[in-house]
Amino acid sequence: QVQLVESGGGLVQAGGSLRLSCAASGRTFSSYTMGWFRQAPGKEREFVASISKSGGITDYSDSVKGRFTIARDNAKNTMYLQMNSLKPEDTAVYRCAADLRTLGFLGRSAVYAYWGQGTQVTVSS
Repeated sequence: QVQLVESGGGLVQAGGSLRLSCAASGRTFSSYTMGWFRQAPGKEREFVASISKSGGITDYSDSVKGRFTIARDNAKNTMYLQMNSLKPEDTAVYRCAADLRTLGFLGRSAVYAYWGQGTQVTVSS
């Protein structure tokens, strides 16, 4: 089992940047495929990005590709989401997720086994 804690959210103006972190504890971090999802008020949970266990493969939603970068440091048991050129439509609660299954199996679905509590990102226009 793994416990996940997000940090780094906040209020930023459009065009600004934030870096989210997801700290993991428990079982070996490198055993997990990791992902970021977000949910805005009144909307369904949305896939943002994911990264393979080694960090060698990443995937992004079309809405964030070219603006967001997912990364992980297995030595620090931490995953990151660097968010640049933020837009008001990026406003949401961002949650990290972990699963023992492979990135190829999980795809962009929200079937990850473990979830953090989330961190609020608000982008003002």
